[in-house]
Amino acid sequence: MKITALLENKTNREDMLTEHGLSLYIETEKHKILFDMGQSNLFAKNAAALGIDLSSVDIAVLSHGHYDHGGGLETFLEINKTAPVYLNRHALEPHYHGAEKYIGLDVSLANNKRLIFTDGTTAIEDGLTLYSCHEKVRKHDLGSFGLQVLENGEFLPEDFRHEQYLLIEIPPAESGSDKDQNRTVLFSGCSHKGILDIADWFRPDVLIGGFHFSKLPLDDTLKSFAKYLDTFPTEYYTCHCTGQKQFEFMKQCMHGLHYLSCGQSIELFQ
Repeated sequence: MKITALLENKTNREDMLTEHGLSLYIETEKHKILFDMGQSNLFAKNAAALGIDLSSVDIAVLSHGHYDHGGGLETFLEINKTAPVYLNRHALEPHYHGAEKYIGLDVSLANNKRLIFTDGTTAIEDGLTLYSCHEKVRKHDLGSFGLQVLENGEFLPEDFRHEQYLLIEIPPAESGSDKDQNRTVLFSGCSHKGILDIADWFRPDVLIGGFHFSKLPLDDTLKSFAKYLDTFPTEYYTCHCTGQKQFEFMKQCMHGLHYLSCGQSIELFQ
């Protein structure tokens, strides 16, 4: 499996364009998957610069209904004429930061026939599953981060019911593992429901995505979060909303924490 960050907040390459957002290109033995699309068309420009043909993507996933992950949806639908796009049924609800800044998706795309609206657990096929985990108990709930949803004319704190996670299971024959069980890779856009709980719910071999820690102080609480994540048998590739300073701080007490920046590729289970 190969994962390339088409878009992320930072890059070490001069040929990549960056913005606050996330887009990942995932290649498995069977599929070419696009996970999130940034906030504009920059993910597509970067894909072209990297020699990645987005028209050949056969599955697309939106992790949640915020502009910095789904703002490039229209661009993708123009470039790619066939791939279904999986998003939670609540993704197109009106999402706000505070009561003034709209941070949701373009609702004019709601009737596009290629959009497949999910709820709960959705099996795309064997080894590819989407989970909302909305009914699970959150032991480490960090709140709504000042984010709100407009419902029946009233602003309510976000419960992130529109967020979903992609779990890819790779059989031993494909992963090169000498173990009998599948290897698992979990993709989480922003982990609004809490990265500590998400890591506990799934306990994947690899977890890729943002932790939503960028506003947290570099203190003993963040250190305890890092140590908790380090108790799981998971390799973490983080990015985007984790925060660069928070990443550097956490890395001091975590054995398997890496940063995935724009234009970077990683190959798993080689």
